[in-house]
Amino acid sequence: MRLKDLREDLDIKQKEIAEYLHIKQNTYSQYENGQRQLPVDILIKLADFYKVSTDYILGISKEK
Repeated sequence: MRLKDLREDLDIKQKEIAEYLHIKQNTYSQYENGQRQLPVDILIKLADFYKVSTDYILGISKEK
């Protein structure tokens, strides 16, 4: 997944994204590291936040 790259490109900490999503930082970390499956509602919120497609986040498309 491309979550870490997207987050780092904006110089945002995991804690900030977790607060935006109303989840714990360690939960977000698990999404970013692929240790936990990303729920659809979180995926949609992240795509909206980063202004990219869900396919891009999932690695299906190379176009943001």
